[in-house]
Amino acid sequence: MHIQMPDKVHKIIEILETAGYEAYAVGGCVRDSILGREPNDWDITTSAKPEETKRLFARTIDTGIKHGTVTVMLDKEGFEVTTYRIDGIYEDSRHPKEVTFTASLEEDLKRRDFTVNAMAYNERTGLVDIFGGLADIDQGIIRCVGNAEERFTEDALRMLRAVRFSAQLGYEIEEKTKQAICRLASNLKKISAERIQAELVKLVISPHPHYLRTAYETGITKQILPEFDICMETNQNNPHHCYNVGEHILHAMQETAPDKVLRLGMLFHDVAKPQTLSIDDEGITHNKGHAELGEKMTRQILRRLKFDNDTIDKVSKIVLYHDQEVGLTPSGVRRAVNRMGEEIFTMLFAVQYADVLAQSDYLREEKLQKLTYKKEIYEGICQRKECLNLKDLAVTGSDLIALGIPAGRQIGVILNDLLDIVLEEPARNTREELLRICKEKR
Repeated sequence: MHIQMPDKVHKIIEILETAGYEAYAVGGCVRDSILGREPNDWDITTSAKPEETKRLFARTIDTGIKHGTVTVMLDKEGFEVTTYRIDGIYEDSRHPKEVTFTASLEEDLKRRDFTVNAMAYNERTGLVDIFGGLADIDQGIIRCVGNAEERFTEDALRMLRAVRFSAQLGYEIEEKTKQAICRLASNLKKISAERIQAELVKLVISPHPHYLRTAYETGITKQILPEFDICMETNQNNPHHCYNVGEHILHAMQETAPDKVLRLGMLFHDVAKPQTLSIDDEGITHNKGHAELGEKMTRQILRRLKFDNDTIDKVSKIVLYHDQEVGLTPSGVRRAVNRMGEEIFTMLFAVQYADVLAQSDYLREEKLQKLTYKKEIYEGICQRKECLNLKDLAVTGSDLIALGIPAGRQIGVILNDLLDIVLEEPARNTREELLRICKEKR
């Protein structure tokens, strides 16, 4: 098997080999190359110790020298070069207490998480696949290197990574590996929110976000996202729905483009349905107020998972507005855009489309037609460049002050009154007309 490595990676390996050391591209870059994918980065493993690697290259950075990693810089591009190592005892389900450098590539590969990530390659030796990674790629399997319980005890995050890789690659998790996750999932409580978040996002934006179901079945979400477990256990007896709340969420995520905000919006859009569940006299379930409560819950959950404020704000607004009715008139759409903000309003087309496709067939065509009509109205508004917010008004606070209106709160009140008029009658958004209105009201 031949893998086309970047020239700089080939050069680093060649320099190390010329100096008498072994060196290989390793891990995800090898896996992705075999799959015909463009690797995000190229990692190199070597028998050279960190100080020996540093002597061979003009510019290096001590990225994680305690664990054997230095970054070799070639023309402003960095490549991590790590010494073969054996990990010591893991005391915190993340970091080994100590590492021991070794001259054995096999010893280095056996400490890695999954067989598909435990392959190495250089042009002299070819593919080194001691643990059957290539066979597991052929069979579409995620399997731990060696004993699964040992790998997950070393780093509990590997359990979530197993589901993430399966979602990214469309693979099944090998049965013994899955059973080990079921037994050890509670160890994820020891993992930082930041690390959980990073893996969750990769899963959510993967080609198979519905593989979050596997995280539920193995007990992972019970530890990191218990709100989702409740959704998976909440039925919907309503003509608009054919799945329980959790399954509806999973199907809706599948119908959405792989954008972080959109996929997270779909993950949480119905998160408050269990808490707002009511059943009428005919046994039909309802969830009045679930969007408003869902917005609050989403903010709490995303803060708990240490998301940035911008993501929290956008996702929470999607949850709040995801099923809000909009008047199917130009003024109704203009007011909705003003209320929600243009960025969120435009995202909601994708959100609501996915929501409908994840429901039952009941009134589906009518719902989709309404969405199409609303989009056409919005596009017409954009083409006509109609005013949608204060910054689009033909007058400013300075214009009002020039009329003799005192600076202060009253300026804001008047501008909002003018905006209200313009949202209803966009043709009146001219400087002359708005100033005339102000003079009449004085």
